[in-house]
Amino acid sequence: MAALATGGATPSDGATSFQRKVPASSRLAAIAGTRPSVRHGQLLLSSGLPSLDCVLGGGLAVGTLLLIEEDKYGIYSNLLFKYFLAEGIVCGHNLFVASAKEDPADILKELPAPLFDDVHKNQVDEKETAIKSKPESQESMKIAWRYQNLPKIEVSPAASVRFGHYYDLSKTVSPELLQSIKWHRFFLPEEMSLHPEIKTCNMTCGYTKLLQSIQRIIYQEGFDGSYPQKKQKNILRIGIQSLGSVLWGDDVCCADNPEDIHSLTKFLYVLRGLLRMSLSACIITVPAHLIQNKAIMERVTNLSDTVVGLESFIGSERETNPLYKDYQGLIHVHQIPRLNSLICDVSGTKDLAFRLKRKLFTIEISLQDPPLPTYQKWKWPILIITTKGFFSLLLVIAHLN
Repeated sequence: MAALATGGATPSDGATSFQRKVPASSRLAAIAGTRPSVRHGQLLLSSGLPSLDCVLGGGLAVGTLLLIEEDKYGIYSNLLFKYFLAEGIVCGHNLFVASAKEDPADILKELPAPLFDDVHKNQVDEKETAIKSKPESQESMKIAWRYQNLPKIEVSPAASVRFGHYYDLSKTVSPELLQSIKWHRFFLPEEMSLHPEIKTCNMTCGYTKLLQSIQRIIYQEGFDGSYPQKKQKNILRIGIQSLGSVLWGDDVCCADNPEDIHSLTKFLYVLRGLLRMSLSACIITVPAHLIQNKAIMERVTNLSDTVVGLESFIGSERETNPLYKDYQGLIHVHQIPRLNSLICDVSGTKDLAFRLKRKLFTIEISLQDPPLPTYQKWKWPILIITTKGFFSLLLVIAHLN
């Protein structure tokens, strides 16, 4: 039988002759360092930490906001902040770095150096060889029984993977690589000295200036789509350090009833609108442990797309707990956005911890003791009482100490 005219070539090896043709206009434009999500079709970019991308469902969606709740001393949240910016440099994205305590130029100089795939692959192969050389019985004893069948978070890259990179914390990015990208700075003390103080809509002067700078970059560089970009389409990565601290002129960390109680939430509301209509993504670190009014923090969470909290073991009882001897803290995923779907992508486990070595920072499944089964924690004595022909069931719950 002759081949169908609408199907093209004759099918072979069980392949169908009908192929869906996608119009060229409907295809997503190829942008360096991005890929479309297979779940919701949104354009994704890497956070700079592949293990975090895995937890967040593949990466950060373009046009969204990632909020990092800082750990007590701000050590590890600062690392995630730097990973995000370093990934932008490797991918050739434009950067906008804002801070109230540290010069953005100094922040860029301290970014970790990227690792080539083959170098990291050799390190991973050596690690796997060392693990395989151990007796199987000793290795299996280290993993609690309830974690043996759970999917593991990938921490080693394949040689062909180009989405997301790995970095060496013991080295800093080269000056040549820094000079190859375009970046913008916002240093609050510098901005306050150059321009007179302004305050609009019950928003602090620092927040107002920051929004004006972000809006100006988005419009002038063509990230909003109204004016075509001069070169190939690119992504604007926005990084804001320690937003809400007293250095920004906000008093949410100092008083239970701050003077400008809605200043921070108004800033996030406007910023989120700017992100939605532009080719950009933003990461913000917030000292959530210092904000005394929990209602404000709830509003901040609701106005963010993705919220991740860091809990450091420094100065806590878990620092000396043998269960956590291999980890430096816990990762709490508080919120993941629902993009073009009714449900959000959530990791298969909530017991996530981070490990910091000399060169690498990874997120892994923490090995905690499994919870006792229900019948071991609770007993349910059943008492049946008959009254006027009706049966009533009384359950007495007693907790076993």
